[in-house]
Amino acid sequence: MAIPSYKKFSADEYPIKDIGNTRIGILNTEWNPEIITSMTTSCIDTLKELGIQPDNILLNTVPGSYELPLGAKYMLNSSNKPDAIICLGCVIKGATKHDDYINHAISKNISQLSVVSGIPVIFGVLTTNTTQQAIERAGGEHGNKGEESALTALKMISLKEKLSSQSNKISF
Repeated sequence: MAIPSYKKFSADEYPIKDIGNTRIGILNTEWNPEIITSMTTSCIDTLKELGIQPDNILLNTVPGSYELPLGAKYMLNSSNKPDAIICLGCVIKGATKHDDYINHAISKNISQLSVVSGIPVIFGVLTTNTTQQAIERAGGEHGNKGEESALTALKMISLKEKLSSQSNKISF
C-alpha cells in the first residue's frame, strides 16, 4: 500500500507576506516524551527551513494533551500573540475509554479556538491505538505529524492573508 505524502509547502503557491516575521506558537506535552520530542523537532526544523526565524518560534509545554486548548488560549491572550499555534500531543488508547474523552474534548476545543479567535490553532495530536502506531506517525513510515502541522499552520496563514482583502466577511 502506498503511503500518501503530505503536500509540501510552496512559497509560490502559499505566499506569506513577511514569513521572516511570522510568529508561530508551539505547545507540546510532557506525556510520551520520545514521540513528542520527535514531532516537536520536526515541526521546528520545518518552520526554520521555510523561513521562520528561530526567535519567532514560541515553544511552551503543557502537562498533557487535555491541557493543550487552555495553553493555546493563554498564547492567544499573550502580549506576543502568534500568527498560528500548533498543538502537539499524543493520546494512546489504553484499557479504559479515557482516550475517547480526552480526544473529543481537545479536538472540539482546539477547533473552537480557531473559529472564535480567527487565528489558526492546529490539531497536531496523534490519537492512536498503540505506541507503535504513534511511532510510525512521529517520524516513522507514516511521516511526521510535527512536520505536517507546521505545513498546515503556514498554509492557513497564507489562506488568511489571501482572503483578508475580500470585502464580504462573515462574523459571529
